[in-house]
Amino acid sequence: MSKGQDGAGLHPDTLALHAAFRKDASTNALAVPIYQTTSYQFDDTAHAASLFGLEKSGNIYTRITNPTTSVLEERITALEGGVGAVALSSGQAASAFSLQNLARSGDNVVSSTDLYGGTWNLFANGMKDLGIEVRFVDPISPENFRTASDSRTRAYYGETLANPKLRPFPIRDVSRIGDELGIPLIMDNTAAPLLCRPFDLGAHIIVYSLTKYIGGHGTSIGGMLVDSGRFDWSKQGGRFPTLNEPDANYHGTIFSEAVRELGPIAYILRARVVLLRDFGSALSPFNSFLFLQGLETLPLRMNRICANAQVIAEFLREHPKVSRVVYPGLETGKAREQALSVLSGGFGGLIGFELTGGIDAGRCFIDALKLVCHVANIGDSKTLAIHPASTTQSQLSPAARLSSGVSDGYVRLSVGIEHVDDILADIGQALSACGG
Repeated sequence: MSKGQDGAGLHPDTLALHAAFRKDASTNALAVPIYQTTSYQFDDTAHAASLFGLEKSGNIYTRITNPTTSVLEERITALEGGVGAVALSSGQAASAFSLQNLARSGDNVVSSTDLYGGTWNLFANGMKDLGIEVRFVDPISPENFRTASDSRTRAYYGETLANPKLRPFPIRDVSRIGDELGIPLIMDNTAAPLLCRPFDLGAHIIVYSLTKYIGGHGTSIGGMLVDSGRFDWSKQGGRFPTLNEPDANYHGTIFSEAVRELGPIAYILRARVVLLRDFGSALSPFNSFLFLQGLETLPLRMNRICANAQVIAEFLREHPKVSRVVYPGLETGKAREQALSVLSGGFGGLIGFELTGGIDAGRCFIDALKLVCHVANIGDSKTLAIHPASTTQSQLSPAARLSSGVSDGYVRLSVGIEHVDDILADIGQALSACGG
């Protein structure tokens, strides 16, 4: 099981480079080796039995654990201040596993309406097909989570900086309600790594799409679950049968009891030895290596991205062809206070804006871009743009699209690390090329 290196006294910038690995034990290599292997030789039958029986930690098969991937898991665990993590093949797999690890057919999860379109569809349809109900509530009033809860509610779910609505989630308020009711809060922190530490604000589980800012290079797809270790699953035994009752998926193991000598890792252990083992959403060791390369520069990239985004948002706010701009760094009053209570060190790299010419102007703007890339992704080192209504949110109903913050003429930018003047020049010429 991957556990975070202590890292006491070290800043995130340093942990991103050094946590969980100093050198290779056999070769003294400073870079993390790529263990491109499927299997691992057991010492003897007793050693093999101890691994399969969860008596010892170690490698069995790369679908479950891999030394390269373990460094990535441990490094992100250290950055977040958690107790363990599981790397997965995609952020979508991480979102699905985060709920499936707690909920069964007949159970429910209460989720924010402010979600990425792919996550919304997964929750509204994919989870429904599994018999798990996801109840969507507007996080503008945290009490909506309490109102939607009952005895079969297994978790709350939100996005730190909702994509594409870009409204910071009230982590403290919702986690406080969850603590009162015995319900954990799962936070997708994909759009705000380093800018927000959800565990410090009361969240219990973090979801990441590594594909985005953590990688930053647009070469690899991956996901991550991180466990805070701060939720007492056994205290609410009846609410969490997957962790407190014998699990037929793993020889009748009761996970909350099996880990008592290992620490508070029941949630993350079950995610690995049941869900990852059985559903097989394993991250390639080579992709783990690439994500480690991206992680090393994450602090520098986030600083540049946030600085660029603030300048671009201010430029768009003053442009006559733009009717509104959505960016936390432009908020005032209580909305700004809310943003500052969640985000630190910057307001992120995502900007949404509406053109006065509506859907035709939005499409024209995208087609007129020359430097900015038209890509269905966020968090790249390059600046990216998309028209969500016809792409990432197109599977949603018109009402659901509006609820998620997407109107027909809405454009989303994911700001990169290019020189800000070059980004502004391209956006400016694209706006000039379109009517409205």
